[in-house]
Amino acid sequence: MTLEILTSDILSPVRHGFFSRRGGASSGIFSGLNCGHGSSDQTEAVALNRRRVADAMEVTPDALIGVHQVHSPTALTVEGPQNGEKPRADAIVTATPGLALTILTADCQPVLFADREAQVIGAAHAGWRGALDGVLETTLDAMEALGAKRENTCAVIGPTISQRAYEVGPGFMDEFIAESPDNTRFFANGQDDRLQFDLPAFGLHRLRQAGIGQAEWTRHCTYSDPERFYSYRRSTHAKEADYGRLISVIKL
Repeated sequence: MTLEILTSDILSPVRHGFFSRRGGASSGIFSGLNCGHGSSDQTEAVALNRRRVADAMEVTPDALIGVHQVHSPTALTVEGPQNGEKPRADAIVTATPGLALTILTADCQPVLFADREAQVIGAAHAGWRGALDGVLETTLDAMEALGAKRENTCAVIGPTISQRAYEVGPGFMDEFIAESPDNTRFFANGQDDRLQFDLPAFGLHRLRQAGIGQAEWTRHCTYSDPERFYSYRRSTHAKEADYGRLISVIKL
């Protein structure tokens, strides 16, 4: 099956893609393009999937640059291949041609950034914790350190869990209200005392508050489309032992 790669006009002509699970070599609960070595999938299948992604991005597999994601606000600047190292961070930026920055997700927001004029790119993993703690802002800061201007920078949020699928408890909202009472607008009433959190709307808000030039969400929900996307929450509800990871990539 052919790979499915979602793109955005606002990042063009910078090469990028939010890869769905279609077209991969994994089977069982990981069926499709599982690119997460941290899963319990077969190592050979994940490696083959990543080679297919590298081929699609016209790079070698060692040019796929990733980090050990820990839901932090840490942004890492890279200038060359990692030689197998994966520092703990949740965003990567570079001005080096030929490097493909990658983020793995399964409900959290994958966010790809580009300042086409300055030739600086970035990629961030922004779950609720990372977004609240400032990973989107630190990505922009790191890009600026390489010569980018945030008013010239575009960012796209890829497939992520949508509000209708993201049920949380009342204590969850307290952390957002502690930062700003205005954050209540990202919550809707659910059943009983439950709430529905709008993660991509919160991500867009943080990007715009930070002064980014342009930002959008692809409007794909990972939870609601099992044929195309992996979802940690959906796998948990189905009581599955593990889940696949989607990959999002951008390169100069």
